[in-house]
Amino acid sequence: MHSRHLTGPRSRLHRLAMATAAAAAIAAAAPAGARVTRIVIDGVSPLAGQSIPYEEIRGRAFGELDPGDPHNGVITDIKLGADADGKVRYETSFNLVKPVDMKRASGFLWHDVPNRGGTGTIVVEERELGDIGLRSGWQADNAGGTGVPANRASGTNHWVAAPVARVGGEAVTGNVLARIVNQGGRDSKPLMVQGNPVPYLPATLDTTKATLKTHLKETVDGVVTEGRDIAPGDWAFANCGPGNPFPGTPIDNDPAHAPGNLPVHVCLRDGFDPRLLYQVVYPSRNAYVLGVGMAAFRDVGTFFRHESADDFGTPNPVAGFVKGTAVRGVSQSGNMVRQFIFMGLNQDERNRMVYDGAWPIIAGRRVAANSRWAQPDGVLELYQQGSEGPQWWADWPDPVRRQPTGSIFSRCDRNGTCPKVIEHFGSAEVYALKLTPEWIGTAGDADIPLPRNVRRYYVPSSTHGGGTGGFVHVPAAAAGPICPGNNFGTGTLAANPVPHAEITNVLRLAMRDWVLNGTPPPPSRWPTLADRTLVDANRAAMGFPSGVPGIPDSIFRRQNFAFPVFDYDWGPHFNHAEASGVPSNMPPIIRKVIPMKVPKVDADGNEMGGVPTVLVMAPLGTYLGFNITAEGFHQGQVCNYVGGYVPFARTRAERMASGDPRLSLEERYGSHEGYVEAVRAAAAKASAEGFLLPADRERLIRQASESAVLR
Repeated sequence: MHSRHLTGPRSRLHRLAMATAAAAAIAAAAPAGARVTRIVIDGVSPLAGQSIPYEEIRGRAFGELDPGDPHNGVITDIKLGADADGKVRYETSFNLVKPVDMKRASGFLWHDVPNRGGTGTIVVEERELGDIGLRSGWQADNAGGTGVPANRASGTNHWVAAPVARVGGEAVTGNVLARIVNQGGRDSKPLMVQGNPVPYLPATLDTTKATLKTHLKETVDGVVTEGRDIAPGDWAFANCGPGNPFPGTPIDNDPAHAPGNLPVHVCLRDGFDPRLLYQVVYPSRNAYVLGVGMAAFRDVGTFFRHESADDFGTPNPVAGFVKGTAVRGVSQSGNMVRQFIFMGLNQDERNRMVYDGAWPIIAGRRVAANSRWAQPDGVLELYQQGSEGPQWWADWPDPVRRQPTGSIFSRCDRNGTCPKVIEHFGSAEVYALKLTPEWIGTAGDADIPLPRNVRRYYVPSSTHGGGTGGFVHVPAAAAGPICPGNNFGTGTLAANPVPHAEITNVLRLAMRDWVLNGTPPPPSRWPTLADRTLVDANRAAMGFPSGVPGIPDSIFRRQNFAFPVFDYDWGPHFNHAEASGVPSNMPPIIRKVIPMKVPKVDADGNEMGGVPTVLVMAPLGTYLGFNITAEGFHQGQVCNYVGGYVPFARTRAERMASGDPRLSLEERYGSHEGYVEAVRAAAAKASAEGFLLPADRERLIRQASESAVLR
């Protein structure tokens, strides 16, 4: 990519508008309507690792949207992002992975959603099948990747260049909230959200127009103990550090230079106290029209599926070879898949279906990507959007929040463009990512039925995305895992090893067969109220054993032990059912706290219900969907969406000495050979029920045989 593409969004979009206007003059015979108008190929390189010769094409797509088209009307502020001719324009990155000889292509296209702009490609197993892989930008607030323009030049991140909202030529303004936690010292601190910069620059560096408050404590259910406010003269939007004390060097808040001048830094006269949380609310003016990025993803997907060439005659490299498609995302990008469907974007401007299948992985909510000032990188920490509106697939009432009956499928049901959906997730999504309203609504009093075109698979007792697998009784690492999020801390318990790899291998093939051949996947498996495997989040209801080493009774006595859903009041101009519009309450008011249900557990503390998993059926310890934060501001609370592991004692004597109520390995299995036999039986059961491929079955048995368990 040439250096002329590395400037700020205003100048970049101005050139984009000029280029598109010229294209319209040249390609007068091109079809009307919003679409990808031009693709540019920036590079082609071979891919290794599979038997079929493959190549990766890196490029950019240029497109335009008609704000008056009903397909785009759902996008917040879309009319405020239009150029003088009334059209909204974007530029986005894409990577296309395909067989060199397209006659060897399977006809199946995976469109993967980047997670926070990250790169990636379809896995070797999919390339061995001849599948096509597509990856393109959607997150309009990270047009420079992680805030560093060089990421765009190197192709290491995906991005969308989208307009900011303007009225009368002037950028709109509004308040943005950011938080600094577990930070100490006199150096300035960046405003971050889940490892990426808060994407909005201050409209002014005058701190009298902003507020900086401290919090002494925050409970899981949102009760805040406030500390002192920081006086405007005692802090600055500035960089400071050794040799550059307060007030430091003022940050560059010119939006023409964004995102290269992110993250925003805050400097304090007296430095930061690591025992406090700092919460800043400040006015900004670079409100990206985030929904344009979602529409750009749709347009790129439909271009490579349906079109033969762009308006300039540049051919679609996979034209005529796509027979079936699926969109796929993991975690944040899986939440994007759910939001994409909710917004009705699986129908393009010509009323064509974009994706036949959708696979949101470890994702139980909708990403915040269609309201002004939203932060798509958020992970549902306090005051972050993402739980608003229906999170379920079938129409269902929402009496607790007094929102209308609806579902993620509400729009696509009306025009017949709902895809076949496979979703899978594990225990960490229940405890920290507020999953269970998807199953039982906000009232939590009945199981919501699944539509015929949705399959749901729950991996019990597993961490976010699954663990490393294997059969290791006592892990070598002494330190607990890092709690993801905004500097949340570390866990006291060892990392949970229960893997998702085996179920992912099954579902990868199941999605292809469902789309290409109409073969239905295995029946859904998840904990329910009806079978009494979904219960209140307390020790008695869960049946959790008392006295498990490292798990204090106090964790269960906390109100809303699992992270609850907050019914926020974002203000009168925010549509709480749609999660769209303009929030004005910063921070929002918490109107209600909606507690989670959690899976019931057995006598070992391992979860019941869900798909059969070998390591849970032949356990070496208790596998938890939660961990306990070891230190810092959130000490003693559930560690943000990371699981834990407490190994069994090896012998009865060790168990009795520690007071462990769980049987030891020797009491369970007798010997190493006895454990291998337990693994063999568990693998046979999982395989017979359709949740373990033959190759994975044999691999797991071999790994157990080669392990050191009870040797």
